[in-house]
Amino acid sequence: MESKLIILRGNSGSGKTTTAKNLQNHLGRGTLLVSQDTVRREMLKVHDRDGNLSIELIRQIAEYGKGKCEFVIVEGILYKQRYGEMLNHLIEFFHSKTYTYYFDLSFEETVLRHNSRPKKMEFGKDSMRAWWNPNDYLGVDGEVSLTSDMSQNDVVQLILQQVQE
Repeated sequence: MESKLIILRGNSGSGKTTTAKNLQNHLGRGTLLVSQDTVRREMLKVHDRDGNLSIELIRQIAEYGKGKCEFVIVEGILYKQRYGEMLNHLIEFFHSKTYTYYFDLSFEETVLRHNSRPKKMEFGKDSMRAWWNPNDYLGVDGEVSLTSDMSQNDVVQLILQQVQE
């Protein structure tokens, strides 16, 4: 089986997790979803700092899916400075079967989206501002910018069209 890697990145509240879950539902059984928040916060309970244990575990889980799952989705804020080396390794590991997306939204838009989520009480605008890292593109070939003028459905349909060609 030839696996395809989908990378979804962007600031907090941009729609990465919602998009990843929608894609997983559309792509069906055996689609591996690797969420940075799940690995870092729930599985390991580590802070998002340079060299944290989640970086290596995200890589290992994603690699596990190659050849076993038709689609592997890796999603999270995944700051380039901290996770870029690992993500570039995964892009090489999956060869040309990689699709990379970056949610390029304004801070105001991410706050609006965050305030519509069930977990809006877990953190607020001040925390989001502290984490804010605009224009954090990986700079890899084919990286697609997802903007606020695209609906959630538009984003999902665009990605499905590209990965199912």
